[in-house]
Parts: sequence; structure tokens; C-alpha cells
Amino acid sequence: MKIKPLADRVLIEPAEAEQKTASGIIIPDTAKEKPQRGKVVAVGKGTKDYEMTVKVGDNVLYGKYSGTEINIDGTAYMIMKESDIYAII
Repeated sequence: MKIKPLADRVLIEPAEAEQKTASGIIIPDTAKEKPQRGKVVAVGKGTKDYEMTVKVGDNVLYGKYSGTEINIDGTAYMIMKESDIYAII
């Protein structure tokens, strides 16, 4: 990966949206919700006052409207501050 987030920023590859419900109903593309979990791809170094707790490879949960969507080489990513991440799963 050629992208290195700055300061307390994290680059996340969002998980795929669910294709079916638990009961087996297929969800059409127009009704799919934006995923709220993903895998950390790159992490900044933090700041002098803030040490990073997530690391590359962690699976995380983040807010529905957190971060900024970016497209790199045809792949969708989210870039956000570590404080926008709710949990490591």
C-alpha cells in the first residue's frame, strides 16, 4: 500500500454489504445499508499527545457517517480519525 495516513488517521477497507437477511431474503442493491465494519489497511503514527491503539489487520466497527470515502486503484476505502472507531472486533 502506497498510502500512509498522517497523524491519528486510519485507512479502512469496508466489509461487503450483506447480500441476504438471516431468514434468506435477498437484499436488492438499492436497499443495502452502508457497512459499519471493516479491516484496517494503514495507520498513521499518531501525535505527540495521542498514541495509536489500532494496528494494520484489525477488524473494527465505526459510525455509519464516519470518515470520508475514497477510491484508490478501483478499490473503495474509508479514511477517518481513530476516535471515529468504536471498537476492535
